[in-house]
Amino acid sequence: MKLYNSLTHKTEEFVPNEPGKVKMYTCGPTVYHFAHIGNLRSYIMEDVLEKYMRYVGYDVKRVMNITDVGHLTSDGDTGDDKMLKGAKREHKTVMEIARYYTDAFFEDCKKLNIKIPDVVEPATHCVDEFIKTIQALQEKGFAYEAGGNIYFDTSKLDKYYVFNDFREEDLAVGVREGVEEDTNKRNKADFVLWFTKSKFDDQELKWESPWGIGYPGWHIECSCISMKHLGERLDIHCGGIDNQFPHHTNEIAQSEAFLGHKWCNYWFHVHHLNTDDGKMSKSKGEFLTVSLLQEKGYLPVVYRFFCLQSHYRKSLVFSYENLDNAKTAYDKLIARIAQLMRAKGGAAVDSAAFDSLKAGFTAAMDEDINTSNAVTALYDVFKADTDPATKLALVADFDKVLSLDLAENAEKLVAEQDAAASDIPQEVLDLVEQRKAARAAKDFALADSLRDQISALGYTIRETRQGTEITKN
Repeated sequence: MKLYNSLTHKTEEFVPNEPGKVKMYTCGPTVYHFAHIGNLRSYIMEDVLEKYMRYVGYDVKRVMNITDVGHLTSDGDTGDDKMLKGAKREHKTVMEIARYYTDAFFEDCKKLNIKIPDVVEPATHCVDEFIKTIQALQEKGFAYEAGGNIYFDTSKLDKYYVFNDFREEDLAVGVREGVEEDTNKRNKADFVLWFTKSKFDDQELKWESPWGIGYPGWHIECSCISMKHLGERLDIHCGGIDNQFPHHTNEIAQSEAFLGHKWCNYWFHVHHLNTDDGKMSKSKGEFLTVSLLQEKGYLPVVYRFFCLQSHYRKSLVFSYENLDNAKTAYDKLIARIAQLMRAKGGAAVDSAAFDSLKAGFTAAMDEDINTSNAVTALYDVFKADTDPATKLALVADFDKVLSLDLAENAEKLVAEQDAAASDIPQEVLDLVEQRKAARAAKDFALADSLRDQISALGYTIRETRQGTEITKN
């Protein structure tokens, strides 16, 4: 299995630290608002990665944080506290906001068939771990106190910009309009580990620390939560591409300074979901959530299918036209599976054909989780010269990874079709069978006459790839 490693900018053979076992960490949501579908694209693709690793036999332990404190509106150490911003917006406490939007996030995950990680840890549960790690960084000479805050000293590292070779002057204050320089920092790239003098008079969440009452910075939480549950050596760390700098850069800096050795071997970054006019955000344009898509008549799984049709390292453009195309393709897919279910009979699975077609699926997924090619491999199943039972077994097997509810929705379609057919008069059904026979015998004049008779009885017939469709006029 090969994965693109964002740290080395190369596609590499995946080799875990311990044979057969994978320790996987996912950056979780900041629970101050609903997740938009751009956020959820990352979680869908990370879910596929985890499920595929389990599919090929790895014992996976996956951990995810919940950011309920410490994340400011700038990924640097500036701007408003996101949790406090949410609490003010809704006139609730920070913890009420955190609970509500954590539940909403996992409800969205359920709708999208995203497996909940083995361990989910809110940042507020790990304050003792943060303090101990920051103390250790101070003792090792990697952290300093200035202006009431504790900062990580990036000048002590051999290399700070590990994902890209930035020039520090390119990252100076002013890369974002309105960002003011923090004069407490010794170096522009230094970042806050602990705030002891809150910039917010009404900061709700504060804790006692060796440096006074305060609260943690955002970056420290992922390092500590990962080490708490996965130990000192992490196999793979996942997140959106926008987390790469500064968040993941800072995680590596503080983790390896604390541990004294390499922390994580592989970095898996999912690229943006964009709209026609740029990157999706909560503050711009229509706030696109799973619930909104449902209100507009889309199954959440159709959005998952839309995401799987593209590679995770490509930016994906969302539009309702593109989503409609995905819905049409998904509906046709379900109809083809329903047709196979009707034709299945009692045949046994052809193991040779099964293995051959499965190899196409695994080859696609082994090449950097190429879900686009994996979906093509699914379509290849329908075109294959093998029996319906084998095809249905392959659909079920692939869906262990794709999680598109293929069999479930096909069974619903079969039930709906049967219910609709039960309302059609027997006279109409007999005429439809006669017309099928006439078409098979190439007696098209008789077939047209039978169509007219069916129409006169109040029904329309239409030939589709899935068979003859009968609808009431």
